[in-house]
Amino acid sequence: MAEIEDYLQQKEIRPTAMRMLIYKYLAAQNIASALVDIENAFDKADRTTLYRTMKTFEKKGIVHQINDGSGTPKYAMCEQDCNCEIDNDLHLHFHCTKCGETVCLTDYKIPNVSLPKGYLAEDMNLLVKGICDKCNGKK
Repeated sequence: MAEIEDYLQQKEIRPTAMRMLIYKYLAAQNIASALVDIENAFDKADRTTLYRTMKTFEKKGIVHQINDGSGTPKYAMCEQDCNCEIDNDLHLHFHCTKCGETVCLTDYKIPNVSLPKGYLAEDMNLLVKGICDKCNGKK
């Protein structure tokens, strides 16, 4: 837990016990987690505290939010040294229509998109929907 505490301090986040536990939980996940998933993992925690923690983590570049079309935002850990910059850090996300899991495909970067003059991109999310390797039996 000492390395989590150090990392949060590097990101200028006060390392409370709950923040460290949430970080540890998210780091152990191979899939993106909805707030309700995090809430279920910490049944004694206040929902507002969890929400605020996720917003703080998002603002400081620890997690990024994924809109996978399910109507529920999901959160996934950012890669190390990620700044969540549109030109450098964006990658594909995959949502399995069979099991409902959403994963980051960090090895597959979103290419730079040129917008018309006067348009300014603030966020970009490329989502591929289909059947994941586990559900497809091709793992």
